[in-house]
Amino acid sequence: MSKRILWGIGSGRAFRVHWTLQELGLEYETRPVRTRTPAMDTEEFQRISPRKKIPVFEDGSLKLFESCAIATYLARTYGQGDTVLLPTDPAERARCDEWCYFTAMELDATSLYVIRRHGDLSEIYGEAPVAVECAGEYFARQIAVPEAELADGRPFLLGDRLTVADIVMIPCLNWAIRYGQPVPENLSAYRGRIAKRPAYKAAFAICY
Repeated sequence: MSKRILWGIGSGRAFRVHWTLQELGLEYETRPVRTRTPAMDTEEFQRISPRKKIPVFEDGSLKLFESCAIATYLARTYGQGDTVLLPTDPAERARCDEWCYFTAMELDATSLYVIRRHGDLSEIYGEAPVAVECAGEYFARQIAVPEAELADGRPFLLGDRLTVADIVMIPCLNWAIRYGQPVPENLSAYRGRIAKRPAYKAAFAICY
């Protein structure tokens, strides 16, 4: 069996990978590297991650960097039986991918990270109150899309089963709450249900 190592704790993106591993019941080692700490400046970490970013996941000789790619790889490689986290139907799989890309781009990179970049990290990226305000407004518009999707009472984004789409989405909702962004009613209830999952709790305890 190949050795699995996850580098990274303390971030929503690293949490996605911890959570996926826990849902799949996989054994792995954690390297507790936090973003923008001296641990990122070590020779060992820079050899693993030339980008100086977390998470980084090693599965034997394979090394992956992006949280969505890692979660999808794990689900595709190790999911079986009750732990299938990707739809097998091509159309449903495309919908799962669509939600992952939407969340990573429209909610994470384009909205919430702009708020973080010019808020918590303003000493690095500079203050930009107009950009922060516009990012918040953009988030409010985009978050209405998954809110409407859950209006039919489904427990997960794609229906009755947890998928990678949910694993990518939930950390963004956590992040939004931290930054005072509105999380509508359906999504708030959805987040509350999922946060009760044993794998979610186990991953949260490791990551935070």
